[in-house]
Amino acid sequence: VQLVESGGGLVQAGGSLRLSCAASGRPFSSYVMGWFRQAPGKEREFVAVITVSGGTTFSADSVKGRFTISRDNAKNTVYLQMNSLKPEDTAVYYCAAARSFASARSGVCDYWGQGTQVTVSS
Repeated sequence: VQLVESGGGLVQAGGSLRLSCAASGRPFSSYVMGWFRQAPGKEREFVAVITVSGGTTFSADSVKGRFTISRDNAKNTVYLQMNSLKPEDTAVYYCAAARSFASARSGVCDYWGQGTQVTVSS
């Protein structure tokens, strides 16, 4: 599976962005999908995960109520809607494909995108 993120950019605090991750190659609909982020000087951290069907999602406490993960299997795309952005959300955001929900939550993913930069100014 090849994953390509898009939608990052510079936004003011309180603003919104929608990230997209387009998949190609192996059947997208057979993978659990997750979003992760890595800020400068920090380790990569889990952001959100969504099951194959899209029926179940889970988000990190730091983004709960502000970020929403979704997927469109017909378009082979997973999204991350980010609202009420804060400067501490500044990071490179990565999407990833995993074989199970638990694996995705743990960051044990089979495929990773190249990342898209999100910068939130105060």
